[in-house]
Amino acid sequence: MIEDDENPKDLSRRSFMRETAFGATAATGAAAASGVASAQEENASGNESGGGNESGGGNESGEGNESGGNESGGGNESGGASGNVEPAWPSFVTDANNYDGTEDLRGQEEATVEVGAGDDGLAFAPPAVWVDTGTNVIWEWTGEGGGHNVAAVEGGEFASEVTDEAGFTFENTFEEGGITTYECEPHTGQGMHGGVAVGEDIETQEVQSEGGGEGGEDAGGVQLPGAARAVGVALTVALGSTLGFAYMFMRYGGDYEGDQVE
Repeated sequence: MIEDDENPKDLSRRSFMRETAFGATAATGAAAASGVASAQEENASGNESGGGNESGGGNESGEGNESGGNESGGGNESGGASGNVEPAWPSFVTDANNYDGTEDLRGQEEATVEVGAGDDGLAFAPPAVWVDTGTNVIWEWTGEGGGHNVAAVEGGEFASEVTDEAGFTFENTFEEGGITTYECEPHTGQGMHGGVAVGEDIETQEVQSEGGGEGGEDAGGVQLPGAARAVGVALTVALGSTLGFAYMFMRYGGDYEGDQVE
């Protein structure tokens, strides 16, 4: 009796590895094909809809150029970069109670600011406004938070009386450009501050959105398209399954008893 040089156990393992390798290749190919098909569907969807080009909303109707921004000049004449920039406020303003960015009131002859706003009545609302030269700013008391006044700190010279009368008003017309900071003297230590930016000839800075940059979600890093993510997930699952089966087979083996060759 002569035994075959080939060990049935080795043959079985080699067969299993060939089968699992074939399965992994097939799974990878299927995943890649699925991802490509998905990407093609997305591209086809974008091209078929063709909202911007086929409808021609901007060019055919001419709404943007004929009726809007350029002829009226609203954005440019009044310092139209307000959507991207704001006055470079000092920390005295940005640290004020109720501060949440700049209220752009350019183009208006009057601007109203509440005195005694917020939950505790110790804030101006809005505390930071941007107006045109010659705008009349009106501070109106809410009657909340005790006695308040409005007094210039830098960039202007004005001061109102201290009162807690609801409906009381104080006005100041800003004839010169620049940034003026002001405070409520009785509550300046509690952060009751404000600022008025006047005109276009002032220092500005880019508006900072939540998340550390414009667009928030897009500022975090490279975003992969859905098709690429699908392919990556499919490949990971296929490879993990293959390696898992291979390990289990190699570790625990199987029934290798078989007929021997005479």
